[in-house]
Amino acid sequence: MIKVKKEGIILDKTDLEFENEGVLNPAVIREGDSVHIFYRAVSKGNHSTIGYCRLDGPLTLAERWDKPFMVPEFDYETQGVEDARIVKINSLFYMTYTGYDGINARGALATSKDLWHFEKQGLIVPPITYSKFVSLAESAGKVNKKYYRNYKFYYQKADPEKKMMLWDKNVILFPRRINGKLVFLHRIRPGIQIVSINSLKDLTNIFWENYFLNLEEHIVLDPVYKHESNYIGGGCPPIETEYGWLLIYHGVGKTSYGNVYSACAALLDLNNPLIEISRLPFPLFSPEYEWELKGEVNNVVFPTGTALFGNTLFIYYGAADTRIACASVSLSALLAELITSTIRDEK
Repeated sequence: MIKVKKEGIILDKTDLEFENEGVLNPAVIREGDSVHIFYRAVSKGNHSTIGYCRLDGPLTLAERWDKPFMVPEFDYETQGVEDARIVKINSLFYMTYTGYDGINARGALATSKDLWHFEKQGLIVPPITYSKFVSLAESAGKVNKKYYRNYKFYYQKADPEKKMMLWDKNVILFPRRINGKLVFLHRIRPGIQIVSINSLKDLTNIFWENYFLNLEEHIVLDPVYKHESNYIGGGCPPIETEYGWLLIYHGVGKTSYGNVYSACAALLDLNNPLIEISRLPFPLFSPEYEWELKGEVNNVVFPTGTALFGNTLFIYYGAADTRIACASVSLSALLAELITSTIRDEK
C-alpha cells in the first residue's frame, strides 16, 4: 500500500471580503524553488474570484495577496471564476478555470507570457444546451446512458422550462503538445473525456456536434470502483513520466452519509492518452481529518495541483470546500503501485 502523508492545512480563509467564506481548489505551478498558487476565493453569497499566494519550497507561505488576482469580467462568469488549473506549454502559461454565471458552469481559458498578466480567451467547451447534448448522445446510441440521464439536475421543478447549458467542467491541459496537438481533458458526468486539436480555432459548433455523435470514442475514464461509483472528474494537470501520464483525479462515491470525494490515480499512454494503462483500485487518499470531513461541503478532498521536489510529489487540494491542504507521496512508489496494478489486471 502506498504511504501518503497529510501535510495539513496550508491556506485558510481570512476576514478579507473576497475570501471570507472559504479558499479552495488551487491551480499550482512550480517555477524554480517557488510554488505559485492561484486559488478559488469565495465571498459571501457564493461569489468566487481567484486569489494568489507563493510558497518557498513546497509548504512555506512566503507571499499572499490581499486582493483578488482574477475577477469576473464577462457574462459567462458573472458569479464566479472558479477552480483553476495551470500548465506551461513552451513559453506560454495556460490557465483553465470554470466560469459560473449563477446557472451554468463551463470551462474557460486564460493565457499569459509572464504568469502575471493573463488574457482571457473565453469559453472553450461546447456552446450547447443540455437538451441538444441529449439529442446528439441518444442519436448515437453507443454511450452509457448515465451521460444523458441527468434531468433532475438540469431541470428543476421550480422552473421546468429553463434550458440550461451543458455543464462541462474540470478542463485541464496536458503540459505539452502530443503528436503536434493541443490536448485537454474535460468532464461531462460521469466520466472524463479528451479533446485533441491543432488550435483553439478548431473548437467550432460543427466540431462539437461531430464530437458528441462519437462521444464514446473520446472517453478516457469512466467510474469503475466503489470509491468513484457516482462520478469522476479531472484533478491535477497530467504529469509526464517514463511509464505514462500520471493523472491525479477525483472520484465520488455514494455512501450512507452522502457523497465522499477522494483523490485517485491513473496512468495514461504517453502517445495516446485515450489509452488507460492502469488505475489504482483504491483511493490515493480520502477525507479523514476534521478539516476534510466538515466544511462548506462535507467529506471532500479535491486535488487540483502538484509540485515535484526530488522524488516527493506534493498534491494540493481543496478540503471540505473551505480550505487548502497538501498531501505528499513518493512518486516512484506511486508509479510502482500503478505498474503493479497493470500486472494484476493482465493476470
